[in-house]
Amino acid sequence: MTERSLVSVAERVFNFSPGPAVLPLEVLERARDELLALPGVGISVLEISHRSPAFDRILEETLGDLRSLLGIGPDHEVVFLQGGASLQFSMVPMNLLRGRTQAADYVVTGTWGATAIKEARREGRVHVAWDGGTTNYDRLPAAGEIALSADPAYVHVTSNETIQGVQWKHDPDLGPAPLVCDCSSDFLSRPIDVAKYGLIYACAQKNAGVAGVTTVIIRKDLLDRSRDDLPTMLDYRTHVKNGSRPNTPPVFAVYVLGLVCRWIRDSVGGLAAMDRHNRGKAKLLYDVLDASGGFYAGHARPDCRSDMNVTFRLPDEATEKEFVKGASARGLIDLKGHRSVGGIRASIYNAMPMAGVEALRDYMLEFQQARRA
Repeated sequence: MTERSLVSVAERVFNFSPGPAVLPLEVLERARDELLALPGVGISVLEISHRSPAFDRILEETLGDLRSLLGIGPDHEVVFLQGGASLQFSMVPMNLLRGRTQAADYVVTGTWGATAIKEARREGRVHVAWDGGTTNYDRLPAAGEIALSADPAYVHVTSNETIQGVQWKHDPDLGPAPLVCDCSSDFLSRPIDVAKYGLIYACAQKNAGVAGVTTVIIRKDLLDRSRDDLPTMLDYRTHVKNGSRPNTPPVFAVYVLGLVCRWIRDSVGGLAAMDRHNRGKAKLLYDVLDASGGFYAGHARPDCRSDMNVTFRLPDEATEKEFVKGASARGLIDLKGHRSVGGIRASIYNAMPMAGVEALRDYMLEFQQARRA
């Protein structure tokens, strides 16, 4: 056998990637320890059958922990799908809009909301209730700005826009129509009132695990809207009827999602504690922006800032490149902003430790001081 070196925890950098994102160290260690063989099973989670008793337990425990963390009641089904949020951009209107005379209303607060609306238009009428594109999505709509249609099939929002860094900090109240939410980039980062939503969807690779699994929480009465002419695998009823196993599900991704749920429950103390931790991390960075005298200019307006993705610009692109290069040398990686916004984006999801945010804060202060010297 060839000799292999093991990477120590001390060698890990602080990963500010918008996704796939940093995972809790406890989760990584647990997955590492169980990778060769699940306890009492004798084979790896990468090898077990999706019909095995071992995966039965994983699936049951993960669903139970999700329901407990989010307070999901009996009126909603929870299923695990593949295809990411991008597939849900199509599945939502396929199941909830196709064949209906009403329009679907979309509140567009960023790139992902704008992407979702393109797919919805393939299935039926769409009404743009608000679009923040004129200011490059730097804010949420103010009271009275959202113009809903008379009787929408549903109203779609994106809870957190990873690219622009704007976030709803409360559950939107947008009338009696079913509220549909792309919750991908702040899922399990804070409590939400699931009862207010008709459908929630979230890919896992931001706050909840690894790429490959998407959680869909759907109110049971909405399943009646799905038409029989839908492709089998694009019909929510298929996944509910078969308990998330109409085909081979992403077993490992579900397993990691379960580990993250238990980490939030047992080590963090639940979603309220997770929310406090995330707000505290974000405040460290926003305080630097606000005290910088414009050297660091936040993209999102202060009342709409995301606790997940802190977006800002520096005086010019050359300075931004220097900032990113210096950060990388310190083990602070993947800070370059999206091309549509530019600048810097620090994604500080659930698993980003306070030490990582403190290290970035200190670097920001030192970098600004050095430029002024």
